Amino acid sequence: MPIPTASEPVRLHALVPCGGNGSRAGAGAPKQYRPVAGQTVLGHTLFALAGVDRLATVLVVVAPPTAQAAWQELGCTQGGPTLRVARCAGPTRAHTVFNGLAHLLAHGAHPHDWVLVHDAARCLVTPTQVNALIDACLPDAVGGLLALPLPDTLKAATPEGRVAATVPRADKWLAQTPQMFRLGDLQRALAFADASGFAGITDEASAMEALGLAPKLVPGSAENFKLTYPPDFALAEAILKGRQA
Repeated sequence: MPIPTASEPVRLHALVPCGGNGSRAGAGAPKQYRPVAGQTVLGHTLFALAGVDRLATVLVVVAPPTAQAAWQELGCTQGGPTLRVARCAGPTRAHTVFNGLAHLLAHGAHPHDWVLVHDAARCLVTPTQVNALIDACLPDAVGGLLALPLPDTLKAATPEGRVAATVPRADKWLAQTPQMFRLGDLQRALAFADASGFAGITDEASAMEALGLAPKLVPGSAENFKLTYPPDFALAEAILKGRQA
């Protein structure tokens, strides 16, 4: 692993895990390559990240069968950070991120650099939101994530699908991405979780929490939702077309 010198600046890298099959989207193919508003979901995501000039690298981590499709999306985003594809996706998101961090470290990144992990299917993120996260996390000892205070009444359910309780929402947030941490710290957190097969690790923040750390919550946007179910694509298309207009 390269050893940084005192004169080397701390850099920021984006890592886009892109190995999932998107089965809940009902498209019969990985949802990140589904067209929305004239471009694929991944293409919109990469275009947004390419507008963040403080990023040195954007690494898309894919499974080998979809590597060529990912390469095609890189051609849609000229300028900005260096865009790369790594064919090292794992069986889960946590495995994919863990492998992607190793790839970054093996190709010139340093443990003290920052990494912003962003869902490929959150194609409505904007450079303004990413820059707000960077501004909030750069001076922070731990790092943090975009998140949204829970706006609705939250219910706990019984196994039969009935209301069991109303849960106080005052301190509840919906986690979003990007999630920004020091590369070495996140790798250490995921290595710790790897011993249990990444049980309970649903995002990068949860891995950091398992080490006893408290990531910073940075207010995001309701539009930065993850495309998961079929109706999400129609909503994303309407929002993207509205922005284009």
